[in-house]
Amino acid sequence: MKADPIGVATGSHYMDGDHACAEGAMAAGCRFFAGYPITPSTEVAERISERFPMIGGIFIQMEDELASMAAVGAAAWAGTKSMTVTSGPGFSLMMENIGLAAMIESPCVVVNVQRGGPSTGLPTLTGQADMMQARWGSHGDYEIIAISPNSPQECFDLTITAFNLSERWRVPVLFMMDECVGHMTEKVVIPEANKIDVTPRKFYKGDKKKYKPHKLDGSANIAPMIKAGDGYFIHITGLTHDNRGYPIINAEAQDINVRHLVDKIRNNEEMIRIIEEDQIEDAEVIVLSYGITSRVALKAVNEARAKGVKVGILRLIVVWPFPESLIRELSRKIKTFVVPEINMGQISLEVERCCEGRAKTIHVPHAGGWVHDPDDILKVIVKGAK
Repeated sequence: MKADPIGVATGSHYMDGDHACAEGAMAAGCRFFAGYPITPSTEVAERISERFPMIGGIFIQMEDELASMAAVGAAAWAGTKSMTVTSGPGFSLMMENIGLAAMIESPCVVVNVQRGGPSTGLPTLTGQADMMQARWGSHGDYEIIAISPNSPQECFDLTITAFNLSERWRVPVLFMMDECVGHMTEKVVIPEANKIDVTPRKFYKGDKKKYKPHKLDGSANIAPMIKAGDGYFIHITGLTHDNRGYPIINAEAQDINVRHLVDKIRNNEEMIRIIEEDQIEDAEVIVLSYGITSRVALKAVNEARAKGVKVGILRLIVVWPFPESLIRELSRKIKTFVVPEINMGQISLEVERCCEGRAKTIHVPHAGGWVHDPDDILKVIVKGAK
């Protein structure tokens, strides 16, 4: 399916990542937004509030982030593509209803423009310390998809990808920007609408009396949805449920329910995986990074190569689900993974776990507020090659 016309001139624009994200959402077919302003994500909401009246969208400024996430998860069952946006403290408040959206399999997109934390932390300065929260922030067992862009162009392109993945897998997709990318202004090319691939909502078309909202088998065949108000008798609940959506409170149903939520993503990681590799064929050291840090690390990698160090790049674009099998395979071929992050150790722990001692993992921490000095990453690359 191709994108709907969105009323923005195609071709080259000069815009920041927040605005590009908003335009990508509209190009993907998002027509419902519920959110609450918070730095450094507010520009996404502002752009959508200005543009939605032109394309028939509904924008609601909610009373808080709890209500925002509840509205977005519910909007999917009204038949629309929906999104919210937040940062730091707001992301924490959304976690309960992100879990609800995962449980009832509501396709939606949650944008988190990360800033320094914890608590109110650094409202206007960058961070990457919400990555583990993105994966494990709500309670219970479930899987989500999380994407990390590193440029305004990717904020446009990958927001469309986020919506497509949410529709394909009926899961909340977390769009993990960081303040640097959100406020960075660069060239953004918006294609013609007929050149943008958009995954449509899969709607049920059979006998209304036979509709079942959940296909609880963990397979790649995800159950179609319906629009509330179209005459279907359904029950959607955050309780453990059967494939009809009705509560069943026992261990057997829990096992079926949870395995489905986990397996539909975990067993299809290679289908969902999006990575960028460079110069890893002969690499003894691989710099694994994501978001703005992947751009900072590039200078260090180039300088290390100039010094004769065999170093390559692995950039995670989809961070969750984590590419465990790929990391295990690479760990058998190299000496060291170098993992720079604007946090004190998060994705580096996943790398270390998957290496299982076959290769070293050296974390290059940064507490936030600004990006790494490339020289700090360079020093660790040289150390890792020895």
